[in-house]
Amino acid sequence: MTDWRRDVLTYWFGLDPKQWWRSEPEVDDEIRQRFSKLWAEKRQLPVDAFLEDSLTALAAIVLFDQFPRNMFRDSAEQFATDHLALAIAKSAVDRGFDDNLQRQERGFLYMPFQHSEVLADQNWSVQLFTALGDDYQLGFAKKHHDLIERFGRFPHRNAILGRAPRPDEVAAGNVVPW
Repeated sequence: MTDWRRDVLTYWFGLDPKQWWRSEPEVDDEIRQRFSKLWAEKRQLPVDAFLEDSLTALAAIVLFDQFPRNMFRDSAEQFATDHLALAIAKSAVDRGFDDNLQRQERGFLYMPFQHSEVLADQNWSVQLFTALGDDYQLGFAKKHHDLIERFGRFPHRNAILGRAPRPDEVAAGNVVPW
């Protein structure tokens, strides 16, 4: 495994799993300091560059899907490489790369489907998380799916992305999937 993949995966999976899901300024700062240059460099590459094997795809997905949510928290930039992560995830699943990963790793390989604002991706997300057999993660996949099915987008992203809320979103209040 090349150094960048090992660095990304060792760091991410070395965190306490609780740190994946909550805001911790120290973790955000560390990810920003350690990985922002790598993120900027690797995002210039084509999707195929990350489809050598399952660990390369997984490392790229963590780099493009998870790390930006820490590095650019509360900024639109946190979604800037979601499209790359999703394209890598789709190709990785199509190639059966997920079969070579541990359950926890597979959950992160599938995460870009859950972060997509496209209903077809959300349907795939629910299917993948159902097959994973992790009820905790499946619950979040279903909540994300239901928001996209209802609104066609994540209303909680509106302010960050500079989108005006629609009347149905305002009537529903601050709807977030967690």
